Amino acid sequence: MRPGARRRVCIGIGTAALLAVSPPTLEAGCTLSVQGGVSFGTYNVFAPAPLDTTGRISYQCDRSDHGIRITLDRGGSATFLPRRLASGVQQLEYNLFTDAARTEIWGDQTEGTGVYYRKNPPNNNWVNVTIYGRIPAGQDVAAGSYGDTIRVDINF
Repeated sequence: MRPGARRRVCIGIGTAALLAVSPPTLEAGCTLSVQGGVSFGTYNVFAPAPLDTTGRISYQCDRSDHGIRITLDRGGSATFLPRRLASGVQQLEYNLFTDAARTEIWGDQTEGTGVYYRKNPPNNNWVNVTIYGRIPAGQDVAAGSYGDTIRVDINF
């Protein structure tokens, strides 16, 4: 990673409209694209299982002599555990993970969180990175549209 080689992009998380982001061109030959954010759809307060979903971030770099590190911030939450979707004063706990088993919270390597890292990504090829989302079961919340905005940082 070179100092100063970083860009931020926001993605929407929630059950309603998502924040659409145009792919920015990053200095030093990388492009980042967010594919519509992470949408959970409809949460059923009576469902016995958590509500799982996925989203995607894509990036492309014009040379592979560096590593790529992607971090996610806390969004509107004070901590990573848990993140919270909001609808007015109502809050619905959720989180984003680096793995399909949903065991490693995707953050910025603080508070026990992990990040996405890939050494020497392929030249001039899009790389798709899956974001794994989960809303735990058993939360008693009012009906409504819940949302959060997460900042994505890519360092290279």
